[in-house]
Amino acid sequence: MADSKKIPEVSLLKFLKHSANILKNPLPFHHKNFEEKGDTFKLNIGFNKSVIFSRDAGFVEYVLQKNQKNYVKSEIQTKDLVKYVGEGLLTSEGELWKKQRKLIQPAFYKKQLANLMDSIKEAICDEYEKIGANKEIDIFPIFNDLAFQTVVKSLFSSAANQNEINRLQYITEATQQMLVKELRQPYLGWWFSLSGKIDGYVKLTQEARGILRRIVHERQASGDKYNDLLDMLLEAKYDDGNFMDEEQLIDEILILFTAGHETTSNSLTFTTQLLALNHEWQDIVYKEITALKNETEDLLTLVTKAKKTQQVIEESMRMYPPAYFIDRVNLEADEFNGLHFEPGSNLLFSLHEVHRHPDLWEDPDTFKPERFAEEGRKYSSQYFPFGAGPRKCIGNNFAMFEMIIAVAELVSDYKILPVSSEIDIKPLITLKPKNAILKFEKR
Repeated sequence: MADSKKIPEVSLLKFLKHSANILKNPLPFHHKNFEEKGDTFKLNIGFNKSVIFSRDAGFVEYVLQKNQKNYVKSEIQTKDLVKYVGEGLLTSEGELWKKQRKLIQPAFYKKQLANLMDSIKEAICDEYEKIGANKEIDIFPIFNDLAFQTVVKSLFSSAANQNEINRLQYITEATQQMLVKELRQPYLGWWFSLSGKIDGYVKLTQEARGILRRIVHERQASGDKYNDLLDMLLEAKYDDGNFMDEEQLIDEILILFTAGHETTSNSLTFTTQLLALNHEWQDIVYKEITALKNETEDLLTLVTKAKKTQQVIEESMRMYPPAYFIDRVNLEADEFNGLHFEPGSNLLFSLHEVHRHPDLWEDPDTFKPERFAEEGRKYSSQYFPFGAGPRKCIGNNFAMFEMIIAVAELVSDYKILPVSSEIDIKPLITLKPKNAILKFEKR
């Protein structure tokens, strides 16, 4: 313990001085601190209140995998997010998390996802009808609707009407925007509570729960089977033979909406922008998909064989990881790489920095999908788009299949042209694109 190195610190004064810029985009502030302080530093955000930031890939792997039993999610997810989405797989800890993971995991096995492929493709193709050829459009709203509709179709088939879907989408996005304000402006927490602002958004969440409850009751009363995710969740049994209770089911559905649509829409937008700026890879994907469509009509075969398309998506998630921070808190004191961490330390791992670390990646700021020719195994200890360890995203296969189909259908029908050479970002709860203006030419 005596040999432990002191964690470099960034003062509260510096944090407050840059608070306006941090609210808009915290990444430049953090990057400057990493460059000045090293791969791990402590940011003081209040009196006796601090967050430890790290871009040390070995430390990420240690916390998420090698010593994961000593680390839990922070209050950002287990408390702040819970009030908007409930206590489900993403936000729960301990025995509840283990129980829910074991129950829900089979719904996301590849053989089960095969039943959803046609619904996913249908939702994607419907949204692509909004693309106007030969004019400049912001592609993000289309991908945002596409990803939400894909989750809805996969969950409910046709059980929800369009007004309800629109309302669920609005509530999901509005509550996340409120959570961003709470996290970026912790010094205004008292005002958010006293003014009733938080209560207003919690009421919106209750409205969403009411919509979902009606859909669940309708499905149960009908007795019809659709082989969608709702059927699987309703039929899943715990080890004791009991089914999930209704409130827990609604928690899980809300979390599938939150986690399932936003990260995918972000990734698809960044991927499309990168394809627009890298025509040679757009041509490679087009040729691969054309050959596969001539070879098979089976969607599961297509997504599992579209290796070049997958490389493009993986490189996009390296450069622009949708979940760009991972948070953890240690239960007991711990040490890594000579640094000592007191119990209850708030840790934030910057995947955006890990994925662009010059010591880990050759030409880190250059789009090079060929680096993933070995399907990411080569980089498993420094590449975490879906997290790692036992808490790795349960929907990673679903997301990848959906994104491959979305890219395949888009590139089959359109040539994607850039309007700007820059890719702008808007870091919120997830890493969002900004001003994703592109032009599409019919093939």
